[in-house]
Amino acid sequence: MNKIKVLIVDDQAIIVDGLSVMVGARENLKVVGTAGDGYEALEQVALHQPDVVLMDLKMPRMNGVQATKAIKEQHPKTHVVILTTYDEDDWIIDAVRAGANGYLLKDAGREEIISAIEGSVAGEKPVDPAVASKLFSYVQSGVPVQSSIAEELTERELAILKLMATGLTNKGIGDHLHLAEGTVRNHVTNLLSKLDVADRTQAVVFAWRHGLVRPD
Repeated sequence: MNKIKVLIVDDQAIIVDGLSVMVGARENLKVVGTAGDGYEALEQVALHQPDVVLMDLKMPRMNGVQATKAIKEQHPKTHVVILTTYDEDDWIIDAVRAGANGYLLKDAGREEIISAIEGSVAGEKPVDPAVASKLFSYVQSGVPVQSSIAEELTERELAILKLMATGLTNKGIGDHLHLAEGTVRNHVTNLLSKLDVADRTQAVVFAWRHGLVRPD
């Protein structure tokens, strides 16, 4: 019998130890490695080629969202199941967009965690009920917009931000909105300042996270 290879990623040793014992006790599962942060996780995935990664979110150096994104880009066949205490909107949205195959909370029972590991390999998307209800809401109405942030941006700035999210350059945005490239550049500078971010990429990520940009 080919065992499902599992990598456990968490910065709390007691959690890693507990999960290792629980997962390792199953005949069809095998813990092939552990990691305490995202960087170690990437190294371990490359080394052991696990079928499933149980991924914590809030960790030093590289968090679980960043690690998940990197793993899915470099090892697309590896399944990543988030196992965390965090059920805040931002974490859920970011993890799903990073490519997570499942999202469980740490108060999940033993059988629920085991089932999530097995189910993810079978193509299922195991999700905690509390998280599922939020995702269902997002599908129906979109990511909640932080109105206070939206109100700080002018109509022109919002239009430019949406075009930035499509990957257009300042010149491309200017051509689309019939504005001079220098004018667009000034608007982008104001946007970065209002959103308190360092560059265009951070601005787009911020916009997605806070519902300022939507798929439509």
